[in-house]
Amino acid sequence: MRSPFGRNLAIDIGTANTVIYQSNSGIVLNEPSVVCINTDTGEILSVGQEARKMVGRTPGHIVSIKPLKDGVVADFETAQKMLRAFMAMVGVRKILAKPIVVVAVPPVVTSVEHRAIKDAAYAAGAKKVYIMEEPMAAAIGAGLPIQEPIGSMIVDIGGGTTDVAVISLGGIVISQSIRIGGDAMDTAIINYIKNTYSLMIGERTAEEVKMAIGSASRLNGESSARIRGRDLVSGLPKDLMVTPKEIREAIEDQVAKIVSAIKATLDETPPDLVADLSRTGIVLAGGGALLKGLSERLMKETGMPVRVADDPLYSVVHGAGRCVENIEMLKQILVAESR
Repeated sequence: MRSPFGRNLAIDIGTANTVIYQSNSGIVLNEPSVVCINTDTGEILSVGQEARKMVGRTPGHIVSIKPLKDGVVADFETAQKMLRAFMAMVGVRKILAKPIVVVAVPPVVTSVEHRAIKDAAYAAGAKKVYIMEEPMAAAIGAGLPIQEPIGSMIVDIGGGTTDVAVISLGGIVISQSIRIGGDAMDTAIINYIKNTYSLMIGERTAEEVKMAIGSASRLNGESSARIRGRDLVSGLPKDLMVTPKEIREAIEDQVAKIVSAIKATLDETPPDLVADLSRTGIVLAGGGALLKGLSERLMKETGMPVRVADDPLYSVVHGAGRCVENIEMLKQILVAESR
């Protein structure tokens, strides 16, 4: 039986997924950031994976909501209910000692949104809440020497935002966030297929084809993929073969904006830190880091070494997890939120 003590939590509330890390246990929850609600009663029917299964398949009085959009809280009340439900799933209400909670949030989150997230964590049973910026958490999770007097650059490509930051001596020297991420690429693929072939596909299909054959630059040995959707002319189901070149064209605008954000951040970085970065390079984290050919394209466009973090999908929560296990050591990079 696990001890009820020492179970502090690190939470990465993402546009696509919410991940919870428990001290001494590692990742204990990884669920889609989706809530299914009965609009007649306001009752939450399901959260996470169960709610995601209902997306696009519910009657009129039941809606599936993503409370975060483009990296920010779009629906405060639903986001709070979702966070409370996820914390209950990992047994926060059942333990004797209230946990310390570190919540990783995008830099674009406002003070009002900070408070909404903080209130939800307290309502779910937290003893104290710390807010941490996602680029810093991702850098720690990727193993970068953030507390040393040397420049480190992290690019965290999530579902709703891409955060670019240069870090030195335990602080963010320069950063930029754009509301472009994996979700925007999925939407671009949906629109491309719709406009080119009069075929409507769903978000899940778009994400699957992006992961299967999507790329940021031309690759060797490329192969096509079959997708299925609804023909907008006949209204009937229809199959279609799409090529990697087409998917690359569909997401080019989003990839170009990410490249531009990285270049703009480098342009504003102090020269001595740029000299460091020319040796240490750029580290990619987040689900978008898995886009094929992205690191090669960035190397070509910036002339700098580029590598993908060892576990890019979980860099943020692992970094926040390290903080929750070493609160005193890492307090200077956390923002304490008094109740």
